[in-house]
Amino acid sequence: MARSPSDVAFTPAVKAVQDAHGSRDQYARLERGRGWATAITPELAEFVAGLDAFFLATASAAGRPYVQHRGGPRGFLRVLDERRLAFADFGGNRQYISVGNLSENPRAFLFLLDHEHARRIKLWGSARVVDDDPALLERLRDPAYPAAVERAIVFTLEAWDVNCPQHIPRRVRADEVAPVVTELRARVAELEHRLRAAGLDPGGSRPAH
Repeated sequence: MARSPSDVAFTPAVKAVQDAHGSRDQYARLERGRGWATAITPELAEFVAGLDAFFLATASAAGRPYVQHRGGPRGFLRVLDERRLAFADFGGNRQYISVGNLSENPRAFLFLLDHEHARRIKLWGSARVVDDDPALLERLRDPAYPAAVERAIVFTLEAWDVNCPQHIPRRVRADEVAPVVTELRARVAELEHRLRAAGLDPGGSRPAH
């Protein structure tokens, strides 16, 4: 039987649970049709370029999972080609759990989440640590971002899928909201000043005493 890209997640055990809960036929039809993507599309590349954070999952040789939040300047997760993404690994608390896991188990997973537009994308593949490629490190470096780049992590894609948008809280970046808040505060201060000049109380528009 031909292997489907979604088999990276839909193991026999998972398919058995899907069958028990009545969703296996739905996913079997998907597998027979277009199925999950195995290459980075322009739409995925555009989504990646807008991110300033994501989650990287690795596991030890014994299968102990570890999920790490990775953050940086917008677009620090870069598309190298249709199968590879990479990002600069900045200095942190020096536990090196992800780096250690990848040294003995290359399997990895990226969870991309956009709170503002309620979208999430799941990517399965493998990853490797690169610390001896100055050209790649320079390509991933952002001169405007102060953190030191210790190494690069290159992720090779096997399959990806768009998750459903249910239950994603809508949030926006603080730096995007800040100009609007500043403008509103200035407008409020201006209106309060006018009220006081007219002898009114800004708190309730009553005559000021």
